[in-house]
Amino acid sequence: MSNNIRLRFPPSPTGKIHIGNMRTALFNWLVAKQKGGELVLRIEDTDQARSTKEFEDIIIQEMEWLGLDADEGVGIGGDYGPYRQTERIDLYQEYADKLLESGHAYKCYCTKEELDQMRQKAIDNDEMPRYDGSCRNLTEEERKDYEAEGREPVLRFKLPAEEREIIVEDLIRGDVSFNSSVLDDFIIFKSDGMPTYNFAVVIDDALMEISHVIRGEDHLSNTPKQILIYEALGFDLPKFAHLPLILDENKAKLKKRGKDSVYIGEFREQGYLPEALFNFMALLGWSTGDEEEILSQTEIIDRFAIEDVNKSGAVFDREKLNWMNGKYIRAAEIDRIFELSLPFLLESGLVDQEYIENNRDWLLKVIDESRTGVDYLSQIPAEAELFLTEIEFEDPAAAAEEFKGEDVKLVFETLKEKAFAREELTAEAVGEIFKELKNELDVGGRTIYHPTRLAITGKGSGPEMTSVISIFGAEEIARRLDAALELAENN
Repeated sequence: MSNNIRLRFPPSPTGKIHIGNMRTALFNWLVAKQKGGELVLRIEDTDQARSTKEFEDIIIQEMEWLGLDADEGVGIGGDYGPYRQTERIDLYQEYADKLLESGHAYKCYCTKEELDQMRQKAIDNDEMPRYDGSCRNLTEEERKDYEAEGREPVLRFKLPAEEREIIVEDLIRGDVSFNSSVLDDFIIFKSDGMPTYNFAVVIDDALMEISHVIRGEDHLSNTPKQILIYEALGFDLPKFAHLPLILDENKAKLKKRGKDSVYIGEFREQGYLPEALFNFMALLGWSTGDEEEILSQTEIIDRFAIEDVNKSGAVFDREKLNWMNGKYIRAAEIDRIFELSLPFLLESGLVDQEYIENNRDWLLKVIDESRTGVDYLSQIPAEAELFLTEIEFEDPAAAAEEFKGEDVKLVFETLKEKAFAREELTAEAVGEIFKELKNELDVGGRTIYHPTRLAITGKGSGPEMTSVISIFGAEEIARRLDAALELAENN
């Protein structure tokens, strides 16, 4: 193996990519960036029944959206290709033949029924189900007889006769020991001519000179088998690091499906920002050691260390993600948030393309105000609705009662007058107007604020009124206040 730092992200294109997979991609990417190494994008598509080009494209698009650029691999090229497993079958066969020739593997002709019987017998004897080695020492004549019956063999790895401890040197967990007695002669090539995961991944990682294998802890139990294959073929071992599982808020393994889906594409569709998801994922199992949680990409690269990743499960806290995403939304350039929010507004039916083109500057102010109350951008229409629709009182008769009386009329008339008098009706200017109303008019605060909010927004609570009035402007405010007084007169 060379001294180059080389990592890989090898997803299977059998479905949409979820946050667990992408966290793995991120941690590999971080180590590559930090150490001046390379990240290889490899596609594990040997499950031909479920693998599709569509899912492969989605994986690449979601990685690009998050800024996780691979240096080599599918769609990029490089010196170690091909990068799809289905294009590497001849390579796998070549190394399988080497194991067969060296006596590290053998053909197994056992049928499914025979294997089921073997398994049931072990269970009946309170033993761990395992392959019993029936085909380990077949004669050439016995093999020919099985083949004459039409049996298609699998290829099994022959475990060394001597029992031993297989040590996985893990960058996160330290040394993890497995006794070889818990293994059996595992399959490395299936009867359909396709390699198993444990075999193909070793060949790929070795031939692509991968220096660091960073993956989920669910792969830890596979690692002893892979180490045996590395040793049998004379390959150098990479450094291993097994990331903690991502758990839900009940500390159970995170589900991929359901009402709280964790697919990357669904976060994107709901209006999460990639930099917020990047930041959040980096903290799934790792922390800076202090209370700091809002971290730029550069800060994360500088401070991340794979050795500092926790061994215990990382809890996926959606509330924390929402809080973090809201922070990023409010800190982002408004022009960017404006463009990202438009599809949600168009889908809601609150605006159309012509309205956007004719009212761009005003709509930008609306979105700027609306983003103060959202966790993700698909919530923008609900916040912006009061600016884009006519008022509909839940109880018009009750609203009319709020607008009756000379004091309320005085407040409305004075507010209109002062609003028109201002050269620029900023939020600060509106705040000053409210202070003047309180000081100049002999009325209580409730007579000023509650009827005014109800008349302008149609609701008794909501966003800061200084901003709302500033965005609407004097003419629209006057129209709404007049409509409220008219409602009072007619009821």
